[in-house]
Amino acid sequence: MTRASLDKQPHEVASMFDGVAANYDLTNDVLSLGQARLWRKEVAKAVGARPGQHVLDLAAGTATSSLPFAATGAYVVPCDFSLGMLREGKKKHPWLPLTAGDATKLPFKDDVFDTVTISFGLRNVQDTDAALRELYRVTKPGGRVVICEFSQPTWAPFRTVYTEYLMRALPPVARAVSSNPDAYVYLAESIREWPDQPALAALLQKAGWGKVAWRNLSGGIVALHRGTKQ
Repeated sequence: MTRASLDKQPHEVASMFDGVAANYDLTNDVLSLGQARLWRKEVAKAVGARPGQHVLDLAAGTATSSLPFAATGAYVVPCDFSLGMLREGKKKHPWLPLTAGDATKLPFKDDVFDTVTISFGLRNVQDTDAALRELYRVTKPGGRVVICEFSQPTWAPFRTVYTEYLMRALPPVARAVSSNPDAYVYLAESIREWPDQPALAALLQKAGWGKVAWRNLSGGIVALHRGTKQ
């Protein structure tokens, strides 16, 4: 599966995220109506990082998502393809080993991490299948993947309201709070085109992950997918 349908090349997506880096965390809180912080807490629980473990936080952006893992005593590597995001993250969290990397060709050896996780970034990768295989490659045998991504609300009437919010309300709100509102129009479109819960689970299994399962958050607006490297 690729993201070519959204007509943006990887360098264009990276540039887009560079443009929203300064206000990224604030914008996410506003657009998610405060739910983003709840979702981060659920990701932290699902990852269950422990002292001494190695955790890869892919598409970490400004590394806000990496902080809960670091707080447990785990060694966390925030990785992102947007240099603008990484620069902003380094200003805020200079002690973290922020690393530039492409999700389809990660700059890490095989079997390095106890857990790999990516939140709200997988749908922005040009080749989803390649990214899932790369995550599998760098994970230790017995290690886990945790993916937090926008998905499809399970209740049909709510799904209709949600879609209307994405395509009508999100862009004008983004114009008020974001440094690059056009980026959020792209994000709304990418959410609408993203596979639903069972389809993403199937992609994980295709990439080699076992014990694949998911849990819905906020009525299915977001889903937490998990898998284990056999």
